[in-house]
This record gives sequence, structure tokens and C-alpha cells, in this order.
Amino acid sequence: MPYRPSSPYAPRRRRFTRRGRLAVLTGVLLALAVAIAVPLLLLLPRDRPAAPPAPPTLLVPEGWRSVQVYEAVDRALALPDGTARKAAAAPAALGLPAAAGGNPEGYLFPATYPLPGGTTAEGLLRYMVRTAADRFGTPATVEAARAQGLTAHQALIVASIAQAEADTTDDMGKVARVVHNRLARDMPLQMDSTLHYALGRSTVDTSLDDTRIDSPYNTYARKGLPPTPIGNPGEEAMAAVLHPPSGDWLYFVTVAPGDTRFTADYAAHQANVAEFNERRRQEGGA
Repeated sequence: MPYRPSSPYAPRRRRFTRRGRLAVLTGVLLALAVAIAVPLLLLLPRDRPAAPPAPPTLLVPEGWRSVQVYEAVDRALALPDGTARKAAAAPAALGLPAAAGGNPEGYLFPATYPLPGGTTAEGLLRYMVRTAADRFGTPATVEAARAQGLTAHQALIVASIAQAEADTTDDMGKVARVVHNRLARDMPLQMDSTLHYALGRSTVDTSLDDTRIDSPYNTYARKGLPPTPIGNPGEEAMAAVLHPPSGDWLYFVTVAPGDTRFTADYAAHQANVAEFNERRRQEGGA
């Protein structure tokens, strides 16, 4: 049958509704996005490389002595024993201040240090000394030490004693106050920690013979501060020295963990020491 435009069977031109036009447009855009994305995905590596591992680190705790730091550096860097100690024997290479007298004790700042490839013992120790200078060598620190009648180096010595003698931050401040009070009265400091430093040991027990050793660190026999710090103190210990609490304390003893007793009365102190000795005897430590 010939085609007639008016025939009910004649093909009609398809007209899209607004919704239909939107669907077609969306389909076209989606097809185009896929066509672009697939080649790009093929260009990407299938296995992305893992992020490089973080370098190892070395933790130097507050209060460690230099000999402990040297040993830890040798272990961390897989160096022969004595390598770090030998590096420390060249103080000019470490950048120590003149007041240190060539001794790194007190200037190996306690912190966590990264150990990237190629780290040397000398470089690591120099970094510790530089960090100590950044923390303890500021004009504010020097001025605060002067206000306490100390040089910055002397403040570091007192901080090392407070770090060694105290278990808590509060007690560090009280120990520092005892040191200040004794120095002001021209009394010997009588600190066990300085004796143990001279003897190369760590203990809470001190004998009468210990107090008789011939050493500049024997603060029972000698007045004033020892010649160097007796460890590497942290910032809390230094803050305790620069800003100690008020108090008339001249004596203290840690009777038990968490129980350090400070007093200005010698008889009360003797009673506290007797209690400490009895505890040690019962524990088998005396």
C-alpha cells in the first residue's frame, strides 16, 4: 500500500520528552567518561609501590649518663663498642660550650632521635649537643639561672642532681630548693647521687665508706657543686632548678617509692632515715 502521511500505520517522527532527553544526555556523558577513564586506568601501575619505611630511632631517657648514651648509640648504629665514646673524646667536633670543659656529660639532650641512613656516632652526638644548646642555652635560661645565683652550666649540674634524686616533677623542685638552701648556707650538699656517679653505679644504698671516697664528686666531704653534671637532665629538671618552690628544706630521704620526705629539722630527718634503713633491712637490701 502506498505510503500516505495521514495513514495510521505510517511511521511517526519520535519526539523525546524532557525526561527522555535528560536520560539520553546522561548516557552519552557516561559513555564518554568510561571511554576516557579506561585508557587512563590502563596507564596506571597495577601495584603501587609501598611508602618507604620510617627510619629507626634512638630514645635517650632523662637522666641517662653519658656512658649509657655511648653504649646505646653503638648498639643503634651497629658500631663496634667504644666508637661513640671515642667520638666524644673530640669535644671540638661536638660543638660543646666552653663551660663544659670538654666533657659532654649533661649536654647529650634526652629525646628520641631519628637514625636515617648514613648516621654516624659523631653526627648523632653533635645533634644531641646542639639540641641541648637550643633548650638550655637560651638568653631566658641564662637570665633565670643568674637570678638563682648560678651560671647556665651550674644550673645544668643542679638539674642533673634533681633528675637523679627525685621520682616526680614536684620532688625535682624540692630537691632543687634543698640544693639552693644548702649552697646559701655554705653546707655540703651530701647527695648520694654524686657519690654513686663517682663510683659508676646506680643504687639507693650508701655506706659510710662511700662518703669517705676521695673524689670531686664526694659532696659529703666537699662543699659546693660537683665539677660537672652527673647525667643528662630533661627540661622538667631544668625548670625545677630555675623556678624552684619556696621552702626551708635542708634534708630529704625517699623512705619508699612515692614517699620522699623533706624537712628543715635534722631530728625529723634522722627519724625518716631510720625508717628507710628499717625498710631496706626488711627487704634484704641493707
